[in-house]
Amino acid sequence: MSFGDPNPNPNNPYGQQPGQPPQGQPPQGQPGYGYPQQAPQGVPPQGQPGYGYPQQAPGTLQANNGYINVPVLGTVQVASMGRRLGARCIDAAVIGVLYGILSAIGLAGAMGIAKSVDDCGSSLDPGYQSCVNDASSGIIATMLGMILIFGLITLLYEWLMISLLGSTLGKMALGVKVVKENTGLNPGLGAGFIRWIIPIVGVFICYIGALLVYLSPFFDNSGKLQGWHDRAAGTLVIKK
Repeated sequence: MSFGDPNPNPNNPYGQQPGQPPQGQPPQGQPGYGYPQQAPQGVPPQGQPGYGYPQQAPGTLQANNGYINVPVLGTVQVASMGRRLGARCIDAAVIGVLYGILSAIGLAGAMGIAKSVDDCGSSLDPGYQSCVNDASSGIIATMLGMILIFGLITLLYEWLMISLLGSTLGKMALGVKVVKENTGLNPGLGAGFIRWIIPIVGVFICYIGALLVYLSPFFDNSGKLQGWHDRAAGTLVIKK
């Protein structure tokens, strides 16, 4: 080896110092120009979901701002209590009109039966008591029939419309809809019946139970405004 040899190591033809990378390659730990950089271990590349990273699950509120992620529907807004109360008032008015019409028909029928007592003749007649009893039975049957019809109207109006359409007339008017929380679809007959029957049971407790059921969304700390009947049926009330 001569004194002025620039490459003192004949086994290293490139004249590089030990530990240095070949020419054209960046040192380890430093990004090189034109070379793609790899993400650190455990960090997924941008634009690609990484394993073990939480994804937004259906039914989760977004920043508690009243919007919720529902399957099939995507991100929707939870219906406000004002809209729900307005829809309930419209439904009550619709049912009240139907009740009024049917009550007038039933009352007219009962009065007609009562007047027929005059045709029973005198109380001394042999068939008078039997005639009066028949008239009384007719009045009672008429009133019981009206109660049954009222119950059927309430059942069919609220239960079937919510189950099959997700909305009553009042909810349609104010853009409110009831959906299943885990599917985003209409509740169906089973969930619709559960949602309907719970307030009805509360009616028999001097109506205080029904009032508490309808006010129960105010007690929901999840931000979904689910009442007790909604939780039991697995439903949500959303804005269309």
